[in-house]
Order: sequence, then C-alpha cells, then structure tokens
Amino acid sequence: MSERTDRGARMARELEGHLGWLDSFTGAALGVLAVASGIYTYLGVSSLLDGDGAMKAFAAIAYSVAVSTGIFVFWSYMMRLFPAMRTARARTGLLGAMGLGSLAIVAMSSWLNAAALAGAAAVEQHLAETVQDYQGSLERAHEIALSAQGLERDVARVRQSFEDLSEQEAAGTLSGLAGRGAVFRVLRQKSAELEALEEQIASQGPLVASAFAEGNALLSRMRALTVEPGPVEARSVEFSEQAVQLAGIITRLRQLSVATLVERAAQDLAASVVLPELDGRTEANRSDQSATITSVLDVLGRRAETLRQAAAEVSSMPPPPESSYTPISAADAVILYARNFIPSWAGAIAIDLLPAVLVMIVAITQGLIRQGREGAPVEDTMTIAELRAALHAARDVDRALLVPESARPVPPSRSDRPSEAGAETGRKDGEP
Repeated sequence: MSERTDRGARMARELEGHLGWLDSFTGAALGVLAVASGIYTYLGVSSLLDGDGAMKAFAAIAYSVAVSTGIFVFWSYMMRLFPAMRTARARTGLLGAMGLGSLAIVAMSSWLNAAALAGAAAVEQHLAETVQDYQGSLERAHEIALSAQGLERDVARVRQSFEDLSEQEAAGTLSGLAGRGAVFRVLRQKSAELEALEEQIASQGPLVASAFAEGNALLSRMRALTVEPGPVEARSVEFSEQAVQLAGIITRLRQLSVATLVERAAQDLAASVVLPELDGRTEANRSDQSATITSVLDVLGRRAETLRQAAAEVSSMPPPPESSYTPISAADAVILYARNFIPSWAGAIAIDLLPAVLVMIVAITQGLIRQGREGAPVEDTMTIAELRAALHAARDVDRALLVPESARPVPPSRSDRPSEAGAETGRKDGEP
C-alpha cells in the first residue's frame, strides 16, 4: 500500500472519530437552537394576536412549539441525509429542498424572532418617522399662513395710495375742483374697502401664531412619547390621540390662510364700484370729474390686478402633505423598517439557519472520509464492530472445517420419526 493511500486511510479514521464524538451532542445542540427560536417566535407571535388571557397564550405556545418541532426535524433530516448523498443529482435535489425549507423557516419564524428582538425599537422608529411627517406638514401650513398674512402689506400699500389720491383730490390737484366731491368719494370708498380687508387680515395673525404654538406643543409631547420608558403599546395609544389633535391644528392653519380672501377681494375691487353722481356746477367741471374718475378706475384696476397676482402666488403654493398616523404592530414594523435593524434581522435568521453550516461541514467531512478510503485495503477501512463480526464469522468457519463429517449431528429422517398413529397410541396409553 502506498504512503499516500495509508495517509488517506489514517485521515479517514481520524475524521470518523471526530464525527462520532460530535454526533454525540449534535442532536442536543439542534434541540437548543430550535427551542431558542421557539421562545423568540412566541414573543413575536404574541404581539400579533388580539385579545388577552389563556386562549392567546395557548395559541402562541402552540405556534412556537410547532415551529421548534419543524426546525428540529428539518435540520435532523438534512444532517443525516445530505452528507450521505454521493451523486451530484441527489445533492442538488437535497440542496433545493434545503433552500425551500430555509425559506419556510424564515417565513414562519425568523421575522417573528426579529420582531421579538427589535419590535419595540421598530415601533419607536415608526413613531419618530410620523413625528417628522407631522412636523413638516405643520411647518408648511404655517409658512403658507404667514405668506398670506404678508399680503396685509400689499393691501396697506394700495389703501394708502388711494388715501393719498383722495387727499390730493380734496386739495384740488386731481380734477381741479377742490373739496370732497364725486372723485373724492370714489377714492374713499375703495380706501375703506381695503382698510376693512386689512383689518380682517390682521385679526388672523394671533390665531395663526396661537395655532402654530399649540401644534409645536403637541409635537414636543409626541417626540417625548417616542423615547419614554415603558411598553410601547401604551405610548402608541397616547401618540395616536396627540396625532389626531395635531392633524386638526394643521387643518385649522390651512383654513386661516387669507390668500383666497384677498384674491376674491382684489377681483371685486375694480368690478364693484359705485359711481356717485357728478356734482360739478358746470358741464366743464362735470367733464373733468368724469375724466378723473375714469383715470381713477384705470389705476384701481391695475392696483387690483397686482394685488390679485400676489394673492394667487400664495394660493398656488404647494399645500402641506397629508400626514396621518397608522398604528403598526412590532412584526410589521421590523419589516417596514428592516434597513434600520439589519443586525437584529441577521441574528434572527442566523439562529434558524445556522444548522445549514453544520450540514455543509458534515457533508464536506464525509466526502473527505470517502476520498481517504479510496484505494485502501479492506482491513484498513474496517471498524471495530466490523472486525469483531468478521472474527466471529471466521471462528464459525474454522469450527465447521475442523469437526469431522462423521461426528456432525445428522438430522432425523422422516422414517425415524414416530408415526402419527404411534403418537396417537402413545397418547391413548397415557404417555405425554
């Protein structure tokens, strides 16, 4: 026998010894992993079941026991059968079965394990994301409301221009007729309308500030709820109540925007003019008043269009995004925010799929054992049990060869056997 063959045989015997020792506790190790996975599965499935009491606990225990049993049986099958496969076709088939079984284990256990490991943190992440959404909506609604409040300055400028024109008319520099005649009354009419609009816009300012302050207070409380100690389920209930109130405040801020009001007022500014009766004493004076009123109406139309465009710009600002809080379970949260909890997912999957590594190790070792036995004589590959059986068989053969044929017991023939009649007679004579 060559040195290489002898070395391979020794390696095969050594690896068999190691596998024999490892096999003594491999089943127990698989059981521990299956039980650990079942415990975390119980914690995860408990967060999904509704209700309370014995039925919920019984359902969670039944599911976790089924998962533990399935994991243990599946990997026990793989540990025994896959290393024994010798053809590529057989190994490919079992690899496909192993992949399918691994997917089933991840679907029924691993995501629940991840929920148990990081479910509370994932729900808190969901609360934090919701707070950011609400904060963006609140700030956007406040920005639009402030932009609408800024139209007050535009209204004030237009009002002031009409007041200045009315003063000039009172001094006689517009129509040439000093006093408070028809032109003066038209200018004052529009000035009063703009002043009322300005006061209405100004009255909205404190309401906008109050709503924004109240919204910020609610946001502060919602942020606190995301990091407070205690069960996340109870905090989620209060968080939901705060979210409903904040949504109402955002809606109120949107309604406090006066952009639409200013736009409508600007459209009516030039359209709704009550022309007074011309009060000039002469036809020339009345003609001058008519020409001045026409010029005033032209100016009024241009100022109203400028004001309308400013209000339209505010109205066309993108509205705040719709924000709403949807309660979510721990199991759903770890899936929704899986990218933020990769270590937890890795641990949850590893505890279920770690036996696959053991299966591969055993398969590789068995392949090396078979390779080491190739070309070695039978006596170098026999186990102790096989050697004992061979020795017993050899002794039996030796005894059979050493005992002379005459001394061997001859089985009785049919003629030497007592007949049925004799046996019957013996029974009649009382013989046993």
